[in-house]
Amino acid sequence: MKKLLVAGAIMASLAAGAVQAKEWKTVRFGIEGAYPPFSWTDENGELQGFDVDMANALCEQMQVKCELVAQDWDGIIPALLARKYDAIIAAMSITEERKRTVDFTGKYALVPNKFVAKKGAAFELSKEGLEGKRVGVQIATTHDKYLTDNFGRDVSLVRYGNADEAYLDLKSGRIDYVFLDATAIEEGLLNKDGGDQFEFVGPSVTDEQWFGEGFGIAVRKQDQQLKNMLNKAIQDVRENGKYQEVNDKYFEYDVYGG
Repeated sequence: MKKLLVAGAIMASLAAGAVQAKEWKTVRFGIEGAYPPFSWTDENGELQGFDVDMANALCEQMQVKCELVAQDWDGIIPALLARKYDAIIAAMSITEERKRTVDFTGKYALVPNKFVAKKGAAFELSKEGLEGKRVGVQIATTHDKYLTDNFGRDVSLVRYGNADEAYLDLKSGRIDYVFLDATAIEEGLLNKDGGDQFEFVGPSVTDEQWFGEGFGIAVRKQDQQLKNMLNKAIQDVRENGKYQEVNDKYFEYDVYGG
């Protein structure tokens, strides 16, 4: 019996080693496709944006084929766990809560979070200032959790499937503010027609407890080899200038942060 147990343990060990030694020839990335400038879907149904170009740059660096899979935000982690794709690159903040379910690379971007409102609107980031106000957030995001944890019943949260829906309600006056990352607000609202009627209000919000260390690429916990490959590729594209090339296509500053 002991010999059988030992043999079984050896076989299990060899199987685990085989998993660890997987040869990655293709990496499939889940991307939201509705969060410009990080990702959006163009008129031809093609995915575009910083995350798209960064995924392609990382695949080129790793010398693997790159496949992009569009996925709505609220199902993006469940779809990773269900093996619909191998990794998520979707402006996803690295947080302790998410680390319980998935693993992350180091950051590949770091962006402050801001409130936006119609010009001239009063704003105070406090329970008193937000009492009775309607704030638009994207559902199941760090922005949603930050406001829920800090302001609870003092703020009326209106949750949306994507940022564009929130901007439409802000324009129509159905909500008072939208709370998202600053670059998404610039690209999705302020830099578009009619955007001059709106402005950032209040301070930048970067509390690490809620917004983590920056945006990371999520992988399944068992895919440590892929995580290590991605980490090395991020470092390599930072050093060889490819990151800066992609960065400058979408931002006027280093979105990687300090």
